Amino acid sequence: MSSTAPTPLQKPDSVDALIKQRHKLRDVNKEVAAKRSGLDRVAVWATVHVGSMGFFLLVAGWTAIWLLWNFLAPSRLQFDPPMAFVFWLFISNVIQILLMPLIMVGQNVLSDHAEARAEHDLEVNVKAEREIEAVLRHLEYQNSLLIAMLEKLGISLDVVLKKERR
Repeated sequence: MSSTAPTPLQKPDSVDALIKQRHKLRDVNKEVAAKRSGLDRVAVWATVHVGSMGFFLLVAGWTAIWLLWNFLAPSRLQFDPPMAFVFWLFISNVIQILLMPLIMVGQNVLSDHAEARAEHDLEVNVKAEREIEAVLRHLEYQNSLLIAMLEKLGISLDVVLKKERR
């Protein structure tokens, strides 16, 4: 087996140089929140709250009370004729018509926020990849130094590795 001398590597950048290249971490959530207009905040608030179980239970309870009242109350106290429930349908449709576009706007705002977070995650991952690459270069450099030391001492790397395997 021919042992080939490792190719000399250039000394990698120092850790200090790597740290100086870093950019300060940003809080994307605060940046996005600061850019939101008042109407955007209202849309997000409505989207979050209308899409909750609490809102569902509120609407279900309101509907149950409305329907039960107009079915079971004495006819002089009923204000929406049973079976037609015209007033209940009107109010329900108005709520739906008003909330539907508001929820869509809120979803768009939340989507923009998610996109900003994804872009930031990509930046962090690229930085981490660069740092990992630098660590690997340092390890490779140290490896070449150790091999050179072994050769200078007259010890064959193959012999050391064979002893290791036993």
